Amino acid sequence: MTDISIRKTGRAGRITLTRPKALNAMSYDMCLAIEAALDDWASDDDVALVIIDAEGDKAFCAGGDIQQLYDTGRAGDFAYGQTFWRDEYRLNAKVAEYPKPYVAFMQGFTMGGGVGISCHGSHRIVCDSSQIAMPECGIGLVPDVGGSLILANAPGRLGEYLGLTTSRMGPADAIYAGFADTFIPQDAWPALIERLEETGDPAQIDTASETPPQGAMRELQADIDAHFAGEDLQSIVNALKASESAFAADALKAMGRNSPLSMACAVEILHRLRGPAADIRRALELEYRFTFRAMEQGDFLEGIRAAVIDKDRSPNWQHDLEKPPTMAATQMLLPLGEHKMTFNA
Repeated sequence: MTDISIRKTGRAGRITLTRPKALNAMSYDMCLAIEAALDDWASDDDVALVIIDAEGDKAFCAGGDIQQLYDTGRAGDFAYGQTFWRDEYRLNAKVAEYPKPYVAFMQGFTMGGGVGISCHGSHRIVCDSSQIAMPECGIGLVPDVGGSLILANAPGRLGEYLGLTTSRMGPADAIYAGFADTFIPQDAWPALIERLEETGDPAQIDTASETPPQGAMRELQADIDAHFAGEDLQSIVNALKASESAFAADALKAMGRNSPLSMACAVEILHRLRGPAADIRRALELEYRFTFRAMEQGDFLEGIRAAVIDKDRSPNWQHDLEKPPTMAATQMLLPLGEHKMTFNA
């Protein structure tokens, strides 16, 4: 497959995304290829660790390849998307639960599906150019690929802020929010990867670690906690509207571009994941309740039309932020019964 390179080099299982012109967007076939490799290497004594990286400087992986999702959904075929998300989420769980060190090098854009194959790894490396985000509410989805769990575990109410405003995180912010672990300048990556391949020892990462440039989120934490602590989307919107701060105005402006249904569901998912019972499988199962219904009942097809197909940036959402859709959000997150996410191949 020309979109991905999978091989063994020294002590390492190596996965390289090779679609730089498409910002290394992940196709369904790439998803299945990564899963097959991880399955093979889990019991391969020659493989001490897994390294995933990508060609090009612009992006590690800017998300899933959504063109086919849109085309099939528009044709009334919802099964393709449901299968895609189910299999992708199974891969995300496999990364999070992998029995060997899993090292991700995330330059440039790492968003959506890119988060799912990197930010659940045991060793997550960023550089100066890294821009990590969960932009799903802007296209009628919810933060998924297990990203909802990372958001739920972020400091204070940072998860709600990142999920609802779809704000991008530079390297320091990504580490602070729990999406990354280590900052290493990108020009040091080739030598580090060579040492990892040679030794199979992830301790090599610590020796290359540096302090990242200062981020913004830590300074915003007090404002974020004051405005995003509401029990639902309506409460958060009310808190922002009651404030005369520039922070609140900027947040409302960002949220005004996104699907109200998606944001209402995102808040509910994050709240359900705050607790001792939450783990990657619980997060993915909740997310799948939404994505299973996203084409037929949600705003996904309209969101993709406005952002990717027609590029008019004027989506006609089903609901209005002035009156967030509490009941519809509840219905989107009802159990799926026989269609429940099972993580079986």
